[in-house]
Amino acid sequence: MDAAIRGPAPEDVRKKNNKMATKKQPQKKTTVRRETAKRTKPVAAPKKEAPAAPKGERVVLTVQADPGSTVYLAGSFNGWDPQGLRMVDKDGNGLYSVSVTLAPGIYEYKFVINGVWTLDPDPDRDWTQNGLGTLNSVLRVG
Repeated sequence: MDAAIRGPAPEDVRKKNNKMATKKQPQKKTTVRRETAKRTKPVAAPKKEAPAAPKGERVVLTVQADPGSTVYLAGSFNGWDPQGLRMVDKDGNGLYSVSVTLAPGIYEYKFVINGVWTLDPDPDRDWTQNGLGTLNSVLRVG
């Protein structure tokens, strides 16, 4: 009776476990499904438009000088290149002009007349002191 209360003897359990271990379990069939990738045309990424550059404003600057002079415009907008923007005397009367397109902002400039840096003589123009201890003409655009 003690054996009935305690359960089967360890030897009996081992025999049962061995039988179970040697018993063939039905194997499940596994099927491998091959998926073929659908061929599609590559989709181009949407084009990103560059941010619109600030629209430039056409500005015409003029200066009076002796007919036949060599006149240039130099300023913060062209790296102060003394021969960057040549001014033209269309009528031969000494009135030199040049047209530049500039984004909105504040610019400093000077005329270079026969090699001499000159302020804009227009009384309506502002002037500002530069780092060389002289003055520059000021142009406000926009």
